[in-house]
Formats: sequence, structure tokens, C-alpha cells
Amino acid sequence: MTNTWNDNQPIYRQLRDRVVAMILDGTLNDGDALPSVRSVAAEYRLNPLTVMKGYQELVDAELVEKKRGLGMFVLEGASDKLMASERIKFLNEEWPGIYARIDRLGLRLEDLFINEKENKGEE
Repeated sequence: MTNTWNDNQPIYRQLRDRVVAMILDGTLNDGDALPSVRSVAAEYRLNPLTVMKGYQELVDAELVEKKRGLGMFVLEGASDKLMASERIKFLNEEWPGIYARIDRLGLRLEDLFINEKENKGEE
């Protein structure tokens, strides 16, 4: 996790989003423990209540679970659940704008794949 926060969104939500990203990219897997509230608060100079609020949102979303006396752990299937919801979000919120821009620029599907190959150094 990075140590910088922006003013566009509450810190607890940014923290939640960072943990979600860690689950999606495989840094945190099913069954893995989240860093403790105390360690995150100390490392990032946050109020422990702020960290707890971000973690509680993950519990409420059924992505992590509290194990009394042990900490917070990523639930089984959290990555799959997040991936499905992120795909739906992308298709509903981001793709229409991307598609409209592709259409405005007159790009074809082949143009996109040719450019991708060139960027990777393929012929």
C-alpha cells in the first residue's frame, strides 16, 4: 500500500479500496490475514478507528471476516466475488464511454489488436 492519500474520498474508503486492489491482484489470497489495525495505523499514521472503519466495510461486503483474537482474514471466494462485481461495474460505467470514443475515432477491432502487438514488440 502507498502512503499517500487524496482529498477526493474519505481515507477509510481509500484504505478499503487498496485492500480490494490487493485481493484482486493476488497480493492477498483467500484465507490470508489482513495487516493488523494497529500496524496499519502506525505505518500510515492513521487513527486506528479510521482503519477499523475501512476494514468494517470489507466485513460488511462479506469479503473479509473477523476471527476473535486472531484478526481479519480474506474470505473464501472474495477474489471471484470482487472480479465479478468489477467486471459488471466496468461494463456498466466505463465501457460505454470507451466504446463511444473508439467509435468517434473510427477505430476497428483490428486496429486495437495491431496496436497492442506493436506495444509488446510482436510482429
